Amino acid sequence: MARSAISEARKKDTREKIELGGLMVKAGLRYEKRALLLGALVDIRQRITGDDTERARLTSIGAQAFSDDLE
Repeated sequence: MARSAISEARKKDTREKIELGGLMVKAGLRYEKRALLLGALVDIRQRITGDDTERARLTSIGAQAFSDDLE
């Protein structure tokens, strides 16, 4: 049973990583250098920590990008 739980956890982790990679592609960042992407993500994390206004602004931009797919 423990082996099954580990397998399910690994599958869930793999799926999450694939989805996160898909977000990079969707954002048009597929061909950017990894260091640039990581730097941008670290910067965003620092900017949204404790800043609900910035978090809401970025969430709105992302939601709009997802809704553009439905049109």
